[in-house]
Amino acid sequence: MDNGKTITTIDTATGQAAPAELSTARVKDIFSQIARKYERFNAVSSFGAYRRWLDGMMRQAPIRPEHDVLDIAGGTGDVSRWVARAFHPRHIQLTDLVPEMLEVARIHFARGGFDGVPVDFDVVDAQNIPYADESYDVITMAYGIRNMPDRPRALAEMYRVLKPGGALVCLEFSTPPNPVWRTLDRFYLRHLIPFWGGLITGDKSGFVYLAKSIQAFPDQRGLARLMEEAGFHDIAWKNYTGGIAAVHVALK
Repeated sequence: MDNGKTITTIDTATGQAAPAELSTARVKDIFSQIARKYERFNAVSSFGAYRRWLDGMMRQAPIRPEHDVLDIAGGTGDVSRWVARAFHPRHIQLTDLVPEMLEVARIHFARGGFDGVPVDFDVVDAQNIPYADESYDVITMAYGIRNMPDRPRALAEMYRVLKPGGALVCLEFSTPPNPVWRTLDRFYLRHLIPFWGGLITGDKSGFVYLAKSIQAFPDQRGLARLMEEAGFHDIAWKNYTGGIAAVHVALK
């Protein structure tokens, strides 16, 4: 309880009930500090696997050239750049909670990294999306929903702004179904993620949070249930690297 009101949001590091401000402030602080080194961390800490995950995300994404795409928690623009090169959609709205992450994405755009696709940038909290109902054909999101303290509200907002027949394509860390893979993943999260994070960015504590948030996040079926509760249907997912990561596709 909080001042007599029931808390429905969570601490994304533990999955336990907590005021939303706790996780939101933490995420802003961590990612504002590491924005310019975030891409290097992804490349090194995943041993390059993140590129295979993004390639898989593109293979599953039902994006066409005439589509308007909303990239939620788009950060430094990795997903949007992959989308631009793979599909050349009509327009990409690239959003993130952290302005410093978007500044890196703008640098990529200025250097031609989006293959000529029109892109707009906007600081957006996905739990309160400032766009009209049924505005977008496809929503992409990578490593975003895990950092949101009110996941049902965020997914409901994504459902709202999607056009009928539209799709949410979500890449997120998940739970390997094989016990050997799970053991390796837990070791990696506990020891290597903080090590690489501290070495590359100088902020080991931020990556301790990252590891904890992954461990506290629902598995593949749990995320699919959250999507279904938000109204999505025909939800399917594909595992990558033994289920360390998974791409969910959900339709409106």
